[in-house]
Amino acid sequence: MSFITVNPAEIVKKQYFFKLRANIDAFSSLVGLQLLAILISLWGTSSSGIYSGALSIDVRNYSSDIVIAFTMIWGFTTAITITTKPFRHHDFTFVTNRVTSGVSNVLFLLTASVVGGILAMLARNLIILIVYSFFNQELYGSPMSDKGFFLGLFVSILYIFFVCSIGYLIGTLVQVNKAAVLIIPALVIGSIFFDAGMQRNPTVMNILEFYFLESSPWTFALKALITAVVLYSASIAITNRMEVRK
Repeated sequence: MSFITVNPAEIVKKQYFFKLRANIDAFSSLVGLQLLAILISLWGTSSSGIYSGALSIDVRNYSSDIVIAFTMIWGFTTAITITTKPFRHHDFTFVTNRVTSGVSNVLFLLTASVVGGILAMLARNLIILIVYSFFNQELYGSPMSDKGFFLGLFVSILYIFFVCSIGYLIGTLVQVNKAAVLIIPALVIGSIFFDAGMQRNPTVMNILEFYFLESSPWTFALKALITAVVLYSASIAITNRMEVRK
């Protein structure tokens, strides 16, 4: 037995940097997915038209909304991926426990959210540059202020981190019981049909509206942070009760 005192903070730090190196391919897939989203965004995130006789006006709005949506999907799948057995077994190269492993996973997902959010926000300028350079269109708009950019960046990172927390909890539940792969979708689909039969707005839609249709960014931030903390804490608590190397 070793009499060396283990510092949990140091272990978390080592695991965190190890996971950054081990999951570098995840960031490569992020870039590829965002490039695909940028190509889709070149047709506009929304459009409207005015037609009157010989006059025809087609208005298209360009933004990074599609890029952010794709980044959220990437974050969701990445969070599920790092809960799988091959990735969890990497932790056993360290003197560790479930808690330090879970904390390092959360820090990795936070880093992934920050990187994804920054790239998604910068994609707006790239989309406008491509449209201006290669499309025969008149562009109208005002430059984004520094305050608007950083507020949008903050909200984008929260969106991604929040979605990651959902994916991480789902991945954890699947590792505890493989039946969760079928049970979770069945519960979601079943609730939609049940609410339809009761002739009321689906519960799933109410939950999505509660988070994603919030008009105040600070209220959304409070909702997202509290929910993310609860989901990540629940995931760590669940894995802490699992058998070693299960």
